Amino acid sequence: MTELYFKGKEFVYNHHLTVPHRPLEMHAEKGVGETRLDGNLILQGDNLHALKALLPIYAGKVDCIFIDPPYNTGNEGWCYNDNVNSPMIKEWLESNPIGIDDGLRHDKWCAMMWPRLRLLHELLAEDGSFWVTLDNNEVAKATALLDEIFGEENRIEMCIWQKNYSPKPSAKFFSSDHDYVLVYAKNKDLWGINLLGRTDEMNARYSNPDNDPRGPWKPGDCSARNFYSEGTYAIKCPGGRVLNGPPSGRYWTVSETNFWKADKDKRVYWGEDGNNIPAFKQFLSEVKDGRVPQTLWFYNEVGHTQDAKKEINNIMSFEETADVFVTPKPVELLIRVLALATKPDSIILDSFAGSGTTAHAVLEANKRDGGSRRFIIVEMEDYAERLTAERVRRVISGYGFKGTQKTELLREKLTWKKLQNFTKIEEQVEKIENLHGHEYDVVRKAVKDGELIVTGEKKVDERAEGLGGEFTYCTLGAPIEMDKILTGETLPPFVDLATVLFHTATSVPGNPAQVDADEFFMGEANGQMLWLVYKPELDWLKTPGSALSLSFARKIAKEHPKARHLVFAPANHTNPKMLAKEGLKVEFAPLPYALYRVEKA
Repeated sequence: MTELYFKGKEFVYNHHLTVPHRPLEMHAEKGVGETRLDGNLILQGDNLHALKALLPIYAGKVDCIFIDPPYNTGNEGWCYNDNVNSPMIKEWLESNPIGIDDGLRHDKWCAMMWPRLRLLHELLAEDGSFWVTLDNNEVAKATALLDEIFGEENRIEMCIWQKNYSPKPSAKFFSSDHDYVLVYAKNKDLWGINLLGRTDEMNARYSNPDNDPRGPWKPGDCSARNFYSEGTYAIKCPGGRVLNGPPSGRYWTVSETNFWKADKDKRVYWGEDGNNIPAFKQFLSEVKDGRVPQTLWFYNEVGHTQDAKKEINNIMSFEETADVFVTPKPVELLIRVLALATKPDSIILDSFAGSGTTAHAVLEANKRDGGSRRFIIVEMEDYAERLTAERVRRVISGYGFKGTQKTELLREKLTWKKLQNFTKIEEQVEKIENLHGHEYDVVRKAVKDGELIVTGEKKVDERAEGLGGEFTYCTLGAPIEMDKILTGETLPPFVDLATVLFHTATSVPGNPAQVDADEFFMGEANGQMLWLVYKPELDWLKTPGSALSLSFARKIAKEHPKARHLVFAPANHTNPKMLAKEGLKVEFAPLPYALYRVEKA
């Protein structure tokens, strides 16, 4: 596999391992509903540290990751600062923020993304998928990075999203009207994409001219240009016409035996007179209950950037956002991702949350299908609570809306054939006006980019209905740094240390709700129960009570006789022979050395 080299790669290759764990601190007054870590989460803090903080609880549990990172156009002014201990990295920091004239801006972007992608990969479930939007500034390098981290064999597709509905007059060479959506699976053999719903237009192609009891069908070719197909044998039609073979340059798609089996089952249509070139019947009742998604995503299906700005300004008002979000993503774009990648109970993560579109889309998707999807979004900027979380609060509870509400009633591509019979289109528009005219102040008709667009407009000054839901707002606490625990400088709360130790020891996400500080219990994984003899009290850590004792080993073995036990403690008053003699399936794991060697002042 081709490997991408960028300046600084050797310094950031395993940097994610050195990032300290930070506990998630919940702020009840900033969230909505019950405060909990296993529900919807909005995290404020550097996303590298936030992802590390999520790891002990959510490693391998996230079903879908969507990110919209800096595109690195040279105009964003983003800063790279992960405090990597390298003179070269520190030298880079002096040139922040990164601009278009920075000759190393692409290397810095890769160095910024690499450790974050490594952690995102760890958080993703084995049957999960990863989605990232980019433009042509970094899409090639991102593909190389993701091929290396996820494996080229797990690359699914590169989709094209039409983000503009009209050309940009200011463009120097080309109007850039699309972005890319890269799609990867954690394990391609385990992941499956969802089908999109069938459209009325697709179903309208089926009819039943011969009253087949199996219902509507459409004709499918019996021949193809593929010379590997099944020959050019002669066929005698029911009406008497003899076909010496398929049309010139084509080949029958099935063997002669299978062709006549299909005919016997009345799956071949010969036309009204029985002399047409045969066609296989494709029954509507036998097609997939959906449609395979295509790689071209048009703005009329998933929205465009102007839609996204209007959505935010309707919720927050222009004065509140003050043009903070220059290139937000429309909700319908995220709805498309969720439709393809999630189940009704999936966990969705976005570590570049921005305006909070991902959270909005998750709530909207749940409203539409009654699902219970959960979101985790991370935003490092100071507007995380003021704008990102506030948007989600208003979407949950409802918000005042004043302006013109527009609803698209018809979008029709105008072909020459349709223009020749324009009366039908006029009748269609007239029917829409008759049916829906009373619902709007005005029904506007416009032709744009070869399409007839009919839109209903209504001035509103009312309150938009909330979607319901809740979330917990979190910030990052002080890092759990083993060297400071060694000296007794910092002693983290029991639940924070227990969650980190549990994940480190088992590679399984911990569950803070199961942690019991009074019983020194951390959790259970793979038939093993894990314990932590610890209190964040310096004086207590100097006492015999902070050691694994024989009485504690007997107690947990008696209460849970079938389990194996791993006990973390600052000291050990037992030994393997003593435990084995009594048949106690208990193993000792020492905490950092000086934690149980704390000396009195």
